[in-house]
Parts: sequence; C-alpha cells; structure tokens
Amino acid sequence: MRFELLHTDGAARLGRLHTPNGTVDTPVFMPVGTRASVKGITPDHLQSAGATIVLANTYHLALRPGDELIRDLGGLHRFMGWDGPILTDSGGFQVFSLADLRQITDDGAVFRSHIDGQILKLTPEQAVRIQENLGADIIMCLDECPATNADPERVREAVRRSILWAERCREAHSRADQALFAIVQGGLDLDLRRDCAEAMKKLDFPGYALGGFSVGESALEMQAALPSCAALLPAAKPRYLMGVGRPEDILAAVAAGIDMFDCVLPTRNGRNASAFTRDGALRLRNARHRRDPAPLESNCECYTCRHFSRAYLHHLFQVEEMLGPTLLSIHNVAYYMRLMAEIREAIRSGRMAEYRNEVRANTECDTA
Repeated sequence: MRFELLHTDGAARLGRLHTPNGTVDTPVFMPVGTRASVKGITPDHLQSAGATIVLANTYHLALRPGDELIRDLGGLHRFMGWDGPILTDSGGFQVFSLADLRQITDDGAVFRSHIDGQILKLTPEQAVRIQENLGADIIMCLDECPATNADPERVREAVRRSILWAERCREAHSRADQALFAIVQGGLDLDLRRDCAEAMKKLDFPGYALGGFSVGESALEMQAALPSCAALLPAAKPRYLMGVGRPEDILAAVAAGIDMFDCVLPTRNGRNASAFTRDGALRLRNARHRRDPAPLESNCECYTCRHFSRAYLHHLFQVEEMLGPTLLSIHNVAYYMRLMAEIREAIRSGRMAEYRNEVRANTECDTA
C-alpha cells in the first residue's frame, strides 16, 4: 500500500491510497459489508454508486462461514464478488459491543458466540491470521475499545492493552500485500490519546486509526476532540476514524484532518425508510409521499433516482416489499459517495470551510 498526500486546505487533506486491488481517492467513505455483503446491494450497484472500497468484519466472518473456507475459495474479494479494495476490522469493536458475551485478558478476548454459544478466542495473533486468510487489502490491529463513560482507570488499561496487542499484531503479520493499521485509543482524554499515539508511531505502521469514538460521547464532544486527536497521527500516512458516519460528523472530521470513514448508516437508514438528501432526511413512510412523482433528489444520478418516484418507494414500504430497502440503500450509498466527491473537490479548490457551512445549513432542516 502507498499513500500520497496531494493537497491540503487548512487541516483537511486530499490524498490517494494505492492498494493491490485498486486506487482510492481520499477522503473516502467505506460502506460496511459486515458479513461479506453490503446489506441489500449488489457489487455492481455499489460500484455504480461510486464506492471504491468496502469494509468487512473479522469476528462475524470467522464465525460464519469461517475464514479458512473463504481462503480456500479464493479469498474475500472472490467470495463476495468485489474486485476493489477491502478493509477488514479486527473484531475490536465486538470487544466493546458484545461485552456481555466475552472475557478479556492481556492474552486476548474469549467470546461466546451470539449465534450458537460456541467459543471464539480472539488473540492479536489470531485476529491477524484470520484477516490474512480473508485476504483484505487493509487489516486492523486488535484493540480494546472502552465506552466513553468508562472509569478513567479502565480507559488507561484499554490503552495499555491496545499498545501491547498492536506490538503482537505487528510481529504476527506476514503478508506483504496487506497493510496493517494501528488503532489509537484513549477516549476523550487527550493525554492518553497522545501516549497511545506515540507508542503506536514508534512501531511504524502503514496507517493509523482513531478508535473509541461514537461509543457514548455527544457529537459536540467528539467534534471538539477530533482536531487535537488527528494532529497526533503521522501526516504522511492515512488517518481513519472508525465507525463514524453522520454527514455533519464526517465534515467536521475531514476539517480536522481525517481521511477514511465507515458506518452502517446508509444501509441501516435505507432499511428503515429514511433517505439522505442534500436538503435533509426524507421519511418515505410519511403519507405526504403517497402521490409524489418526484425522485428522491432531482440532481441525483443514482439508479433509484433515475428510475423511481417517491410515490413508488412509499408504496414499497407500505406493502413491505424487500425492494424498498434495497432502492433506498442504493440511493443513500450514492449520496455518501457524492458527498465525499464534493468534499474532495472543495479541498482541491481551497473552499472546504465554505462547503462545510453550505452543507450544514442545508441539512439543518428536516423535510420528513
């Protein structure tokens, strides 16, 4: 993997990420394909919407169908029919989200599967081995992600353990065609973030992520912390903010110097009849759309907007047809891809602050 920093506008960065399976312009948003599928959307529709890189999940794929099976069938790219770059997370978020189903020590995390109760032991070495079997272009160190409201001593312990695990992940990693990213933890404590970042930088990873955001803090708290946290990461390497995806949060993070994002919001909202538009959210179950012949957005070139009306989408959700969530998810992914393309152009032209204000003003209204 190779990262080029092409242009800056304040702290905002325009870059290009070269991977074995394609080039990615940054800032970039990665649709989430947890179980080797971006919910309800085919790879062709993802590409048509403008997606260039997707994310999959180590924990879930290790449980079903199994990383060795995916390896034997040619790797994750072939298995899911996606020939562009893939990033796999390490299972670290499940250390947070499935806290009731796991035990954690310095050795690793032991999960009781949420599916059938089987035991999955995820050590740093095992997390790397699974991701090497999956064959993603970018893989992540195993880390411990504490909640925002965790006791300060608990957060310090998570930072210590994340550094220990990163060292072991780096030692275990053997595939030269994969880039291993470190994850900086520390919650809202800037001193802990600094300590973690300094330790990770000494290990000289190809890229760095900020974990432990969007885990209980307010949007204002996160946005206030991001400039200082982003500045702790190496300028010449890609910076990834994990699990953050509201458009207003992406804009704030880009302005702080972040390059990469992922979130389930585009498809989750699509499944729940909510469409992202430049003028605010549209809720397609609302009766006001029953006779509306207009597309979701008049300036959107996605498959959904080119072929279907708000009235038809409203009908699909009223009668619970599975096509409704698919069509809204296609549009929402396309909205995010258009947002990122506009952000990149704003950085290129030196008007990122102005663009951020324009989008913020337009999305403050809720069109329902």
